[in-house]
Amino acid sequence: MSPKIQRLVKLLSRLPGVGEKTAQRYVLWLLTADDALSRSLGDELRTLRDELGPCERCGNIAEIREGHAECDVCLDSKRDAKVLCVVARVHDLLAIERAGSMRGRYFVLGRLLSPLEGIGPEDLPMARLVERIRADGVTEVIVATPPSVDGEATALLLKRELAPVGVAMTRIASGVPHGGDLEFADPITMGRALSGRRAL
Repeated sequence: MSPKIQRLVKLLSRLPGVGEKTAQRYVLWLLTADDALSRSLGDELRTLRDELGPCERCGNIAEIREGHAECDVCLDSKRDAKVLCVVARVHDLLAIERAGSMRGRYFVLGRLLSPLEGIGPEDLPMARLVERIRADGVTEVIVATPPSVDGEATALLLKRELAPVGVAMTRIASGVPHGGDLEFADPITMGRALSGRRAL
């Protein structure tokens, strides 16, 4: 195999969910595909880090304009600035946006509290979060961390750190997914689904 192909396969296989065989298929497909496609893909990848970066206000992905990065959500004047949804990663923000129910704004922590990985409270942007809450006059913080051990620990840390600010805090519900079978739900999920039940 050509050293060029080997280098590309090695690079692509570092992407999440892409193994060596899949990476090799991508490279071989790009070699035989329309020339304009592979060149366009190369151009977009080359300028990716120059044109996109974290939003200066919330941490979402944003286009860099005139040296500043502010995302579409933060620029949307129709959004309720008094409701702030705190998420761990941009992936979580995008998942919530797909649901179309969130009309407030976001704050991306970038990581979760994880003592096993050496991530402590000092590694989370708490000061920036408090500053954002005060600057925007936020009245409700929705904690949307995942229902994992690290997600729960982060939610408790947020509750403790934001208590002095005097803002109302809510936690997203977790339970049985739509279309899912009850027999496959784990005990924690089932417990939360029962405790979070609503009147019909």
